[in-house]
Amino acid sequence: MATDITDYRDIFLNDRPMMDTRAPVEFAKGAFPGVINLPLMTDDERQRVGTCYKQQGQQAAIVLGHELVSGAIKAERIEQWAQFAQANPNGYLYCFRGGLRSQIVQQWLKTEAGIEYPRVGGGYKAMRTFLLETLEQATAQCDFVLLGGMTGTGKTEVLGQLRNALDLEGHANHRGSSFGKRATAQPSNIDFENRLAVDLLKKRAGGIEQFVVEDESRMIGSCALPLPLHKGMQTFPMVWLEDSVEGRVERILKDYVVDLCAEFIDVWGDAGQGLFAERLTQSLANIHKRLGGERFQRLQTVLQDALAEQARSGAVDLHRVWIEGLLREYYDPMYAFQRESKGARIEFAGEQGAVVEYLRERATRVG
Repeated sequence: MATDITDYRDIFLNDRPMMDTRAPVEFAKGAFPGVINLPLMTDDERQRVGTCYKQQGQQAAIVLGHELVSGAIKAERIEQWAQFAQANPNGYLYCFRGGLRSQIVQQWLKTEAGIEYPRVGGGYKAMRTFLLETLEQATAQCDFVLLGGMTGTGKTEVLGQLRNALDLEGHANHRGSSFGKRATAQPSNIDFENRLAVDLLKKRAGGIEQFVVEDESRMIGSCALPLPLHKGMQTFPMVWLEDSVEGRVERILKDYVVDLCAEFIDVWGDAGQGLFAERLTQSLANIHKRLGGERFQRLQTVLQDALAEQARSGAVDLHRVWIEGLLREYYDPMYAFQRESKGARIEFAGEQGAVVEYLRERATRVG
């Protein structure tokens, strides 16, 4: 019989292919990057077996499971597992705790398809624990510096130029602000944490021990930062990115209007333009109370005019008006207060080129 594998570090460092044999509902709550869900049982089958286990015990539940997954259903699932195993000879399979489900899949693969395929010892739970420990250890052991700055200064662009950056918003598939939703959904919080942990693991394995992260609140859309990291962010030193209002308006126009509209059209086809307009409208409505009635109505009118013109002719010039208004009247006062409150932690401030140069030099000095 193929052996159980417990080298979780190797699994994640080398992106070992894995098939997750848990039920789809379990997989949806959280999984690992690149993993394929090929369940032993469907959600309904798992629920029925679970009820049987509670009422009649383990042996009766096992018997029911074999009844539910038999004949053509069993043959079809074994064929899927076999195809995965043949396509990924260096991969593994797992279930929740490395218990009965993965044992059955492993056994059927061997007896029915003649394939010996290794399991992950401890299953999903052990790998998840390993990644949570990876996050905690990195936060405790590594040097971190925060990248702050007004909205639209291009913090993500700076991160993209640094080999020691952790792109929290990228892992969360969200731009972090009230307008930060993308055309595609965010990952589950567990998936977000797992992606971040694997990124940290790989960068540390490459010799990086200092990380640059954007200054974020606890929530990035629906994804919550790991508590140790968020706590640390209240004390980490900071670098402040600066740019002119004009430069920031142009960057926001590109990111939140031109590129986001294209993203919606790419994902949703002909319906994309309308869905994009709904998203921008809703994003502004989400901060209605904080804007106040008069300011909200004024900016909403400008936004609707801009969206109508964009839909009619493709021109996006009118969007600059509400973007600049929102920056000057809402975001900038808020960020100015933040800069003042965090001023003692700011060790460098400058425009993009100078900040990138400083952070690269800092990595060699501190690292």
